[in-house]
This record gives sequence, C-alpha cells and structure tokens, in this order.
Amino acid sequence: MNFWKCFFISAVLFIFGLLLGLMISTEGAGLFLEEAAALDEMAGIIAPLPQIAVFVFILLKNISVIVLSFVLSPLLCIVPVVTLVINGGVIGLVSAIIMEEESLPFLLVGLLPHGILELPALIIGEAVALSFGIAVLQGIFGKDKRDIIKSNLTSNLKYLAISAGLFLAAAIIETFVTPVLLDRVT
Repeated sequence: MNFWKCFFISAVLFIFGLLLGLMISTEGAGLFLEEAAALDEMAGIIAPLPQIAVFVFILLKNISVIVLSFVLSPLLCIVPVVTLVINGGVIGLVSAIIMEEESLPFLLVGLLPHGILELPALIIGEAVALSFGIAVLQGIFGKDKRDIIKSNLTSNLKYLAISAGLFLAAAIIETFVTPVLLDRVT
C-alpha cells in the first residue's frame, strides 16, 4: 500500500485514540491509564538524570517504538495500529486530566513545543511500519509480488529518516525547552 494511504490511516487511528482518551473517564481508561502511569513512573526515574541523559533516553525510546512496530508489522499490522491508538489515547487522557488539574496554557506549553514535531514523527514512522507490514503480507500471500517488499523498503526509507529527524528535534525541545517554558507558566 502506498505511503500516503498508510499515513492517512495512521492519522485517523491516532485521532481515534486521542478522542477516546479525551472522552473516557479515568475510571474507564484501563489500558490508557496504565500506559500513562508507566510514563509518569518513567519520568520520575529519568528526572534526576543529567539533561543529556534525559535527551538520549527520550530519543531512543521514541525511535525504539517505531523500530519495534516496523519489525513486528508483518504480524497482520497489529503493532502499528495498537501503537497509534494507545499513544493517541494516552495523550487524550493525560490532556483531559491536565485540563482538570492545571490549565489550558499549562497543557499547551507542555505539549505543543515538542509535540508539534513528535506527533507527526510518530504518525510518519507508524505509517511506514504499516506500509511495510502490508507489503510483507502481500509478498507472502500475493502472486508475483515478491519484489514488493524491496520496493516498499526503498521508497519508504526517506520517510523513516524524516521520522527520525523529527524525533531528534522533538527530543531536543522536550528536554531543553519545554521544562523552561513550563516553569514560566506555573
């Protein structure tokens, strides 16, 4: 499947998760709440580390999500789909909680500076994983489609590079800029 179709599907899946996260209460949040709690625990662990270590951790965590989705995508494309919905759901749920406990400016300052790059990076990376998974399945089950996997990899490498570059810029902003901005809002 062409990258742009997968990009559209990935964006829709992410938005679906985001809307779910915004609409459900914390009592019904289940998996989203567990993921948010795991992220909060991780943040507590890395907070005392030097900023450069935090930066490296954030960058590697984000890139590892895409790599894992890419590698596991041939398993009926389940991993990219679940990753997009859960990430959207967690962001929606956390946004709803922050809106209740803090304020809209706090949410926007905490999310937008790095999120404006990180979210497209996630959607682009997962679109590549989804496209690759579909290509592998077509290569396995289709007739005369063995070359589709190589063609897919070749055409989508540039999108993986874009995703990685966006993750790099987002990690820099999340580590070095967002905390300063949040201090000014509180």
